[in-house]
Amino acid sequence: MNKKSENKKEITLADLPVGATATIVKVIPHSRGEKKFADVGLVPGTELLMEAKAPFGGLIRVRVMETSMALHSNDAKNIVMKGDKTK
Repeated sequence: MNKKSENKKEITLADLPVGATATIVKVIPHSRGEKKFADVGLVPGTELLMEAKAPFGGLIRVRVMETSMALHSNDAKNIVMKGDKTK
């Protein structure tokens, strides 16, 4: 098995730990928020940083380039990430 692929598992944005960065691999087609994600730059190839998570599965805050934005963790489950790098 390729060691490089072992280090970069795919996870959802909702599962990305606080302080970690990862790159968007895909947005689940026809999912809730798909168009909204594209409108704000959450598209495949975009790297982001997980800044904070509200308790009990509420909102999450991510940084994309120089902009912080909040989204609901249920919507974040529709964004697939790769390359968890903890800072």
